[in-house]
Amino acid sequence: MSFESFIARRYFKSGRYFTSVSTWITLVGVTLGVAVVCFVMSMHNGFETEIRSRLLGTTSHITIFPLRGFLIENYNELVDSIESIEGVVAASPFIYYKAAISSASEGDGIILRGIDSEKEQQTANIADDIVAGDYDFEPVIDEGDTIPGILLGSALAERLGVFLGESVVLYSLKGEDLHKNARPRVAKFYVSGIFETGMYEFDVQLAYISLPDAQKLFKMGDAVTAVHLKLDDIYRASEIAPVIDRALGNKYDVVPWNILHKNLFSWIAIEKKILFLGFILIVLVAAFSIISTLVMLVMEKRSEIGILKTMGSTPGSILKIFVFKGILMGLGGILFGWTLALLAAYLQNEYQLISLPPDIYFISYLPIETHLVDFLLAGLVTLFICFLATLYPASQASRLSVIDVLRQ
Repeated sequence: MSFESFIARRYFKSGRYFTSVSTWITLVGVTLGVAVVCFVMSMHNGFETEIRSRLLGTTSHITIFPLRGFLIENYNELVDSIESIEGVVAASPFIYYKAAISSASEGDGIILRGIDSEKEQQTANIADDIVAGDYDFEPVIDEGDTIPGILLGSALAERLGVFLGESVVLYSLKGEDLHKNARPRVAKFYVSGIFETGMYEFDVQLAYISLPDAQKLFKMGDAVTAVHLKLDDIYRASEIAPVIDRALGNKYDVVPWNILHKNLFSWIAIEKKILFLGFILIVLVAAFSIISTLVMLVMEKRSEIGILKTMGSTPGSILKIFVFKGILMGLGGILFGWTLALLAAYLQNEYQLISLPPDIYFISYLPIETHLVDFLLAGLVTLFICFLATLYPASQASRLSVIDVLRQ
């Protein structure tokens, strides 16, 4: 242990309550600053991960669309060729179109998906999201009519006022000539299952029917609107997409998830950076407390500084003493701040103390995901700010004249 660090530790511990009141206040300021920065960064990590997992669990890692809005007719051959590409786990064709739905009491416009139940189960989480009923489209016989099943989002089922086994009616004008007084095609379904993805936007306007029923309702023949894929690593989507595009002869529009949902994830990334910079201001405020604490310490220890200089201490040694004292306050605040942020993250994940309006933030509670890199970044930035804050009072202490001190 060097002479300067020994004196700095003695100054740090000097005070009526182990350390002085001003030092405690400075520690609290740095602690709160670091804790808030780390907690906010972890909040954004959790928010982004939760949104990504729920969004991709309902949509896909890569989606293949036909060029110029046409339909995909050879989708079975397309799926087989795609699944042979390295990195692709499974592929599933689907129909995605708008329709109207009505129950006995309510009506609404929805997004309707026609899916192959077996293949969809390999590429999406819809089967795992069923909270009532079954992941099944098997038809039932009702008064001589064959009625197929439909899966409704939990919020949509609540808005329509329907429960399992009850009937709903779908309406579609897709494929009709609107110049000939066309009437919408009508199809009756029974609610075979209710799902809840945790994404309010999906739960309130999304419904699933079987692929053959969707082809019939929308007059598409044996065709689909798109094919989506599941990869073994979602972060390789941008790498695998060009490979798939070349394998398909550049005849389709191959869109990875980070491009399909670019606006959403770009907004989250930008907001995280802005908030990090904003909350660093809290640390800057705490840095002013370090300056005032050290200035008061210099005034209090003037005689001791004079004695140290008469004993042979150089201005550089005096400078180091007060720099070490400021860094010790910064390190203490960083450690306490990390601890407080980890405690707050645990309490939020365990008890969900902070809830969110799902119609605004997509999810119903605030998830927290701590990353070591974020904590280290916040700690290093805080330590650097604390170091800068020590320079002025430390330089003032190093320039004290021994003669002036002894005269007083």
